[in-house]
Amino acid sequence: MSETLTVLEVVRKSSDFLEKKGVESSRLNAEWLVAHALGIGRMELYLQFDRPLLESELETMRGYVARRGKREPLQYIQGQTQFHDLTLKCDQRALIPRPETEQLVELVKDKGPEIDQELHILDLGTGTGAIALALAMHFPRARVVATDASEDALELAKENALLCGMQNRVEFVLSDWFNNVDTGDLFDLIVSNPPYLTRSELEEAESEVRDFEPKSALVATNDGLEDLLAIIAAAFPLLGDGGTLWLETGIEQHPALLEACGKFGYSESEGIDDWSGRPRFVRARK
Repeated sequence: MSETLTVLEVVRKSSDFLEKKGVESSRLNAEWLVAHALGIGRMELYLQFDRPLLESELETMRGYVARRGKREPLQYIQGQTQFHDLTLKCDQRALIPRPETEQLVELVKDKGPEIDQELHILDLGTGTGAIALALAMHFPRARVVATDASEDALELAKENALLCGMQNRVEFVLSDWFNNVDTGDLFDLIVSNPPYLTRSELEEAESEVRDFEPKSALVATNDGLEDLLAIIAAAFPLLGDGGTLWLETGIEQHPALLEACGKFGYSESEGIDDWSGRPRFVRARK
């Protein structure tokens, strides 16, 4: 007869297993995985710690914990992630939205146009659609265009627009940066979190990033600068007067990027630190 395990016992066993596999915050990860297997919120676990588990429930949990032990990101296993007030579908078709990218959206909102303005916004390399959808939600009168060079990523972004009820607010375009963007109408905001890691930086990254997330969305040539410099150059003629380009960047790239902003004619540009004090964002105004 098989051993009957309670929720708490499985959380503890899972946490010990994940810790041995080198997973950070192993207890928290274990709680999320067990809750996901049971179809409940993590905090609800605390009300069910003494609950005995069915073999079918244990089988599902073992599968999730084994995947996490192989360092598959928690968000991919759960199939979703939070970004601002949005719940987004999340899988290996696109990068997992990061807290830094949430800060990028916060900066655009705080330092950008008034909330009720009629804006034309472009999100380059949309991935899950996180930036485009968050800005569409914040600026209710904006027309938002979101591009990606990956058909798979773009399909995921469309699925998220539907899930968030904003399928009529964002236009999705298959485009390698600006290639298929309609240039007949200028933009007030162009926002992008493009690839900016070097190959060596990717090799040094944690397994969750290195082995599971799409490399094409992570790595750029020319010391990680290739895509950032291309965007700075091509964005300038597509911005209206006073329009602003916002970029998420690598932490050692600002001198080269700000020099490029001056070269291509932006009236002002600045580097901005993230919440941890690292130079992470560039703002350039036409």
